[in-house]
Amino acid sequence: MPKPIVYFTKEITPDSLIKIYKKLNKKLNGNIGVKISTGEPGGHNYLKPDLIGKLVQELNATIIECNTAYNGRRNTSAAHWEAIKEHGFTQIAPVDIMDSEGEIELPVHGRHLDVDIVGSHLQNYDAILNLAHFKGHAMGGFGGVLKNQSIGIASSNGKTYIHTAGVTRNPAELWDNLPEQNAFLESMAEAAKAVADYMKGNILYINVMNNLSVDCDCDSHPEAPCMSDIGILASTDPVAVDQACIDKIWTSTDKGRDHFIARVERQNGRHILPYAEAIGLGSRDYELEDLDNG
Repeated sequence: MPKPIVYFTKEITPDSLIKIYKKLNKKLNGNIGVKISTGEPGGHNYLKPDLIGKLVQELNATIIECNTAYNGRRNTSAAHWEAIKEHGFTQIAPVDIMDSEGEIELPVHGRHLDVDIVGSHLQNYDAILNLAHFKGHAMGGFGGVLKNQSIGIASSNGKTYIHTAGVTRNPAELWDNLPEQNAFLESMAEAAKAVADYMKGNILYINVMNNLSVDCDCDSHPEAPCMSDIGILASTDPVAVDQACIDKIWTSTDKGRDHFIARVERQNGRHILPYAEAIGLGSRDYELEDLDNG
């Protein structure tokens, strides 16, 4: 099998997002959902509407999200809608909180999960553009397209189920049932694969490596970015594009690199990549094509 290609550009603009999407040479058809993080109010690192709007509109797509499992301003649909409006997303496209009217279960045959619990509106979409802000994460070590597809598409109950590696669905019981770290990371990979299987491969993957904080966009008070922006990476393979982003961090000469790596290593974050590869979600072995060099 040929290695998956990961495309890269240093340019982070609305036009470069469209360019790298088209380079994937796989048209998304039908009702398209663009999965982003709408960002916890108070934080400022999430992908902004003025960056992503042109691509979302080019696809005639709907921005899709789900409610969170932690206390904040996105854990109920009512509060989440206010955050979505404050952050300007309703000004660029329709937005759908996919678990606002319930949830469905996707089958999982994993080490930890038996189902992935996702927003019921996932059934309304023929294709997904998984558009992730690549950054650090307090629990996962890092977050890219794998996290965006697992935790991000899970309902509040589903997020709890992943975080507890299949122990409980009740968000009130989340913090008392956190598992061994690798079990959580493996559960994320299992959930991401469940979504990929359900969508029958009709998903494309883009990571934007800007505002590189060690904290996630789910944090209302994230640490300031510790590294300079790197660029945009895209692939038809989610494991390949997350691996390529990690490789960009590890080979960087940026003075903030060590701090970012320390966060990833503290949570053993890279473990999700070989596990995701082992369960057939993608490949860590890829070819990088630099769009800035010819």
